[in-house]
Amino acid sequence: MQYIKEHTTTTLEVKQSKFIAHLIPYDIYETTLKTLKEEHPKARHFVTAFRYLNEYDQVVEHSSDDGEPSGTSGKPSLMVLQGKECINIAVIIVRYFGGTKLGTGGLVRAYSDAVNMVVEASEFYIYKKETYKSIELEYSDVRFIDYECEIFGVTILEKIFDKKVMYNIKADVESMEKFLEKVQRVIVTL
Repeated sequence: MQYIKEHTTTTLEVKQSKFIAHLIPYDIYETTLKTLKEEHPKARHFVTAFRYLNEYDQVVEHSSDDGEPSGTSGKPSLMVLQGKECINIAVIIVRYFGGTKLGTGGLVRAYSDAVNMVVEASEFYIYKKETYKSIELEYSDVRFIDYECEIFGVTILEKIFDKKVMYNIKADVESMEKFLEKVQRVIVTL
């Protein structure tokens, strides 16, 4: 499976209709959809599709035709995301009607092409399941832990300075195991 970190946009024009595709990380889906509706008040349709992993590691999928004939836009967009094995990703296609009806086959092609185009323009990363940990350490070990976090690709979510220093961290499972093995002499895992 693969995911993206950046918002990517492309535009496809078919018989004077514009299909502006936005491929985004799923966690900004709601706010981006709201923003796009404000930025494009004259657009006819806002077709959406998304796939994400829930807390039970199940893939959750949804698509919306937003007024287009049933099955001609949202479902083909979702099928592109499925075919590319995308996860934690949403696509929003803003459509401006150009005056010429495309028919059901034309709509399926146009939406599929718009999503394929934005997917090709995006930079993907291999998805690895992440794990979260809290660790505690002495002040004197902060530099060492910061350095090892950088080396092993461990993200520091939060540092709390009290009697000792507590870190909330995340990383893919393999990196986390290697990191904890390397720093085990100076930390307490909470």
